[in-house]
Amino acid sequence: MWLRCASCGHQWPYLRFEIRCPRCGGDWLDVVYDLPAVRRRWEQVLRERPFTMWRYRELLPVREDLHIVTMDEGGTPLLRAENLGLMLGRPRLYIKDERQNPTGSFKDRQASLAISVAREADLREMVVASTGNVAISYAAYCARAGIQLWAFLVSSAPSDKMREVALYGAEVIKVTGTYDQTKQVAAQFAERRGLFLDRGIRSLAARESMKTLAFEIAEQLRWRAPDWYIQAVSGGMGPIGVWKGFRELQAMGLVDRIPRIGVIQAEGCAPMVESFREGLEQARVVRTPRTRIATLATGDPGPAYPVLRRIVLETGGAMETVSDEETYRAMHLLAKMEGLSMEPAAAAAFAGAFKLMASGRIRPEETVVINASGHTFPVEKFALGEAWVHALEAPQAPSEGFLTALDQLDPRSRRVLIVDDDPDAVRLIRRILQARGAFYVEEAYRGDEALERIRRQPPDVILLDLMMPGMDGFAVLEALKADEAMRRIPVLVITARSLAPEERARLREQAYAVLEKGAFTDENLIEDMLAALHAS
Repeated sequence: MWLRCASCGHQWPYLRFEIRCPRCGGDWLDVVYDLPAVRRRWEQVLRERPFTMWRYRELLPVREDLHIVTMDEGGTPLLRAENLGLMLGRPRLYIKDERQNPTGSFKDRQASLAISVAREADLREMVVASTGNVAISYAAYCARAGIQLWAFLVSSAPSDKMREVALYGAEVIKVTGTYDQTKQVAAQFAERRGLFLDRGIRSLAARESMKTLAFEIAEQLRWRAPDWYIQAVSGGMGPIGVWKGFRELQAMGLVDRIPRIGVIQAEGCAPMVESFREGLEQARVVRTPRTRIATLATGDPGPAYPVLRRIVLETGGAMETVSDEETYRAMHLLAKMEGLSMEPAAAAAFAGAFKLMASGRIRPEETVVINASGHTFPVEKFALGEAWVHALEAPQAPSEGFLTALDQLDPRSRRVLIVDDDPDAVRLIRRILQARGAFYVEEAYRGDEALERIRRQPPDVILLDLMMPGMDGFAVLEALKADEAMRRIPVLVITARSLAPEERARLREQAYAVLEKGAFTDENLIEDMLAALHAS
């Protein structure tokens, strides 16, 4: 291993822990490896190693394995987003589930490597500034390594996260101010006490740890790179590390390309995205963040922006902003469609990906990996909105009074009939409706079966596919409109068929709305259904 200074290009052997270039004093150092030797080594040993981030130890800057501090972090699942992919028409949409790390976030990768390097350097105390997740991870790994941690947290960090940091034995200092101000206070404290300060994006260990995301994703995709890697960022460390990881894999001949990098920031604190849109080479600092998502509220990205800007331009990637409301909607959608509860900073990546898909930047056939960077503990209060719980008071009277109260827990008053021969499509639509909780859902898989059900018990609204064997959707519409008892039932057509102009004109007369499979969201469906029910 060698160290290389990003400022002057000086390169020297990595023999001890260093944070500055001995020639020019530059503080951004990269690690350089003998990649051909690493590939030969991996061909011999990789298959036998446990699936954790340390299976790739030859490309991580720890010289002796005995210094490694680990809790089997990494090796997280790469999940195919079946329901979301079906709804969005994206069959190759994947979720890198970083919630499965020991303390529940991708920062455990950073902590494991950073604390391993610290132990190898024989550090006994260190200082970190954080909005929550970094402090939790560092506190846990410092506890394991026997290192005293001073954790400076922004006052907007959830109190539950502060308590968890303290639980691991760290000293917790709550700073009333922005995250950038918290970093300044932590730096001043470290300097006065002569303690080592974790340098965030400038830490080579922190950046190197994120490469393991790329290594795992490539291996989980059978040594292929995805077309896109998307992550929400505050300081930008994750995508920078992932890009370097894929670059090293490409240099070793293990993947044939580097994915496009998608960088997502909160609209209320997006110095990198706004500067990128303006073509600036240095980021314009956001002095007063205006987002409720504290984890993404870094107003001064420092040296990360020029690096990320170059990466996005080189890979043909994108930078995008999302509002807090879009983030909370995505958070709720991921929970009810995929069963994944995640923190707002993770959900922001999905909200940004949805916007890139809607704009056409991400094509339907492309393989997309989105980083679900952390879990939400406790559940984010802004994600659910109103009326998310049913209140039930147990009556003092006889049992039939209680049964009546229980009946009130099922408010489903609108009957919906889904008519589609594709079980996956039916499952998706049923899940969207069930998540709203106000509909009684029935299903029919053939046109003639649907008409029989409708005659027996007319629904309030029909969701109809067009392409079915035997009696197709057009024939069902003709039969409905010819029957006096059924002609007034509103019909929403949901189809993957490419419609000719005359077919569109015909549907405008016979259906309330036409939704294209893979091009509508759950909100689109619900809004059109409620409008149809109101109009009827």
